[in-house]
This record gives sequence, C-alpha cells and structure tokens, in this order.
Amino acid sequence: MQTTTLSFANIHNHGELFANLLRARRQSFIVKNNWDLPEAMGMEFDQYDTPASRWVAVHQMGQVYAGIRLTPTTARVGIYSYMIRDAQRGLLDSIPSDLLFEEAPVAENIWESSRVFVAHDTPQKLRRVVHLHLISEMTKSARQLGASRVLGLIPANWPRWARRRGLDAEAAGRVMNIDGVDNQCVSINLAEKMH
Repeated sequence: MQTTTLSFANIHNHGELFANLLRARRQSFIVKNNWDLPEAMGMEFDQYDTPASRWVAVHQMGQVYAGIRLTPTTARVGIYSYMIRDAQRGLLDSIPSDLLFEEAPVAENIWESSRVFVAHDTPQKLRRVVHLHLISEMTKSARQLGASRVLGLIPANWPRWARRRGLDAEAAGRVMNIDGVDNQCVSINLAEKMH
C-alpha cells in the first residue's frame, strides 16, 4: 500500500493517480452519498481543486482506497477561498453558515482538510491500515506545507477514532446533519508534531 501527496507540480509523475482519485471521490460522494456535485468524465471536482491545493491518496496498483484534499486557508479564486470559510460566508447552499464557533481563520499556518473519504469498496480488513496511512500522510504533508493546524469538516463520530489515530483534535463547531450524515468542524493541532 502506498501514500502519495499530489500537487500540480508533481502530478505528471504519477500517471492516472489524480484521475483515479477524482473517480473514487465521485463514487464516494456522488454515487454512494447522492450529493449534487460537479462531475465530468466520471470524476468529481469543485472550485477548490486548484493549484493551491494538495491531494493525499492511499492507493495500491491503481486502486484508490482513500483520499483527502488539503487547501490553504489563504487561498483565493474569484469569490471563493476555502470550503469551510465560504460556507460560513453563505456562498455554499449545501453547508450551514453557522458551522464554526468562531470566524473562519485565514492564516498561512492553517490548512483546510476536505473531501475526506475511504472508498466504500475498501475491504474491511484493510480499513484500519488505510485510515492510519491517510492520517499519517495528511499530517506529514500539512506539516511540510507549514501548517501547525488543520481545520476540517468531518463525520461527527471523530472523537471515537481521533485519539486512536494520534490526532490532537477538538470541536470547532456544532454537530450538523448534512444530507443525512452528522458532521462537525474539527481543529487538528499539529504544533506538537512539528519537531
């Protein structure tokens, strides 16, 4: 099993991996979750898939088991910045604007984690290992990008698994039901992992 962090600078070195990641996202978010998201050529994407972002993939022999998108909170593309902040600003209809306890941060040392998924066809016996690889690579990549904190909107069952995965995380917003799934914004402290 491999973990790879993709960027527009290295995407050409990894063959079909980026396309396979977007195909796996489509399967997870559009097909399985029935979310109304943009898609083309069997791939899911949105306005936050830009050269400013990075994509973490857990994969093996062309199959993508899991993924995460990392976006700097300083990103700007037209009227958009990053998903959590744009939701708070009322730019996204599908996510409530009161998702955070405080104003969404804009800082070079804070990155957003979004589009987190584990592919539905990932064998149960591999899921624990896939989660560990995904969190480990996300943490490593975010630190290399200068992040001391990651802000994410994830399923609200995160307290059960966060500490087991070595994450120093705390609630950053209320629990919200989005399309039948309880979600919550979480702040992940990476400062102690910087050394």
